[in-house]
Amino acid sequence: MTHWFHRNPLKATATVSFNFFGVASTPGASKICSELRTARARLLDLFTDNTCNKDMMKNATDSYFSLLLGFIDSLDGGTQDNKLRYIQNFKWTDTLLGNAASAQQDAVFELISMGFNLALWYTKYASRLAGKEDITEEEAKEVHKSLKIAAGIFKHLKESHIPKLITPVEKGRDLESRVIDAYIVQCQAEAQEVTIARAIELKHNPGLIAALAYETANYYQKVDHTLSSLDPVYIAKWRSYTQLKMCFYTAYSYCYHGQTLLSSDKCGEAIRSLQEAEKFYGKAETLCKEYGQTKGPGTTAKPSGHVFFQKLGKLMRSTLEKCQRENGFIYFQKVPPEAPNLELKANFGLVEPVPFEFPAISSQWTTETQAGFDLTKGPKDDKTKPKKEEEVKPMKEPDIKPQRDSGCQIS
Repeated sequence: MTHWFHRNPLKATATVSFNFFGVASTPGASKICSELRTARARLLDLFTDNTCNKDMMKNATDSYFSLLLGFIDSLDGGTQDNKLRYIQNFKWTDTLLGNAASAQQDAVFELISMGFNLALWYTKYASRLAGKEDITEEEAKEVHKSLKIAAGIFKHLKESHIPKLITPVEKGRDLESRVIDAYIVQCQAEAQEVTIARAIELKHNPGLIAALAYETANYYQKVDHTLSSLDPVYIAKWRSYTQLKMCFYTAYSYCYHGQTLLSSDKCGEAIRSLQEAEKFYGKAETLCKEYGQTKGPGTTAKPSGHVFFQKLGKLMRSTLEKCQRENGFIYFQKVPPEAPNLELKANFGLVEPVPFEFPAISSQWTTETQAGFDLTKGPKDDKTKPKKEEEVKPMKEPDIKPQRDSGCQIS
């Protein structure tokens, strides 16, 4: 299902040299600085490497974060600030604000920003897998799990690390609660889409499918509501995506709810439910066109061109025709003027974020190593030449080439 998911760009960052000349006064301290520089560059490269898998990413993130935590955590497990936390300046862009970067001289800011990119990578990895022409069951599980992992990372950053920042988060930036909440809920919604596709393929009870679709539509509605108070210049495209997905899964819910009503001999109500499905499906089609024409950050999804999207239209029409035919021969029930209330609750298949923790601090960090950083000396700068501020360029992300849609679902 190539281009089924909307993806915002990765955060970009300025180069960090970790050259603490004069401060890193021992071989052990210098070695950590060198390894930090290498590990950071390696991790940033992997974020845009199409061949990178979860194992490669875990090794790279564990390597970098375990070293970086030596600038943040107290070696004795205490709560006192690490003396190295504010030694290095870090500069990052935001996913929605183009090249406008913000900087903080705080290793916690670096930990959160790099962690944010890690969560984004998992969503892009899931999208890449879902875009394969012949996706296997194991790969579908990977898509599902990757989205739950991403939600867990965003949630962990929000709850455990963003509150530790000294500098307050500016409105509209990635680390602001509205933006990070939108990412968390969208990851849950997309993982639930995989569950729905799986349930449809295995011909599970229509009532369960209707309930899952209803819950998923509500997730997308929640994302849209969360984004609604942000600057429309930056989030119009993202909101358009959430709205079309909300309408699409509302249509799915009404369609399968109609099947449930028909099986209970409530043919008139089933017809009305399917008519409502048609209405929301039509809205989704219109929103797909509007989304494609809306300018804004991120890749453009193309859901209306997918077999998964088109199958709903065919199923909806054939089921409605069947209900109308049966009502004319058997039931003779009146079609209610109002659509049935979708107060459906799924007891199975609901998605929760996978809990996330950063790795333990590297064993290279010892009291001796930390003592090798002498903050009284201060970094030796070459003050004869004024330094030009480095421009933060966008990450060069690989294009996801559309593949022939074989009709395979993400399940």
